Amino acid sequence: MEKYDDRVLYKILRPLAKALFIVFYRPQIIGKDNIPKCGRIILAGNHTSILDCILLMSSTKRGIHFLAKKELWKFPKGILFGNMGLIPVDRSVHDSAPLNKAEQYLKNEKVIGIFPEGTTEKGRGLLPFKIGAVKMAYDTDTIIIPFAITGKYKMFSKNLKIVFNDPIRIKNDNLDYENKKLRDKVSSMIGD
Repeated sequence: MEKYDDRVLYKILRPLAKALFIVFYRPQIIGKDNIPKCGRIILAGNHTSILDCILLMSSTKRGIHFLAKKELWKFPKGILFGNMGLIPVDRSVHDSAPLNKAEQYLKNEKVIGIFPEGTTEKGRGLLPFKIGAVKMAYDTDTIIIPFAITGKYKMFSKNLKIVFNDPIRIKNDNLDYENKKLRDKVSSMIGD
């Protein structure tokens, strides 16, 4: 039977990672009161760096189950990431298994973190969004909390910022339209 609890390793590492992250990167966290303290939610926004996950973890006490590329499960990284409650995604094939697993977490009132671009921007601007976030939200009647990350991960610079916007609910079964609305919301938060 699959466990949908928050992993012990995550609970141990999150406070340590948050403390170090806050000291070294000094991010501004705006709108974190938009993240409900309980119930299922999807955090969806832009992806600027591999450090984005730590920034999100630093923004809420809730455990976040991220969809992440399967390459993170290679030894020795797999020991760490495999025990953090992450959901592996093979980006080279169309596979519904990761979304199905994420939906099971949502049905158990957990938090899913997803970067709909599917990869980091690497200075190319906001990329097109894959449809997974809105599909999960629609299938499970889960709210999406859009977020936008701006600034650079430079130590002690104080220019890094994450903004959480008001929750949105996907009620329209035209998922392409809803996906465009989500991307447009994140784009407007970034200032694109």
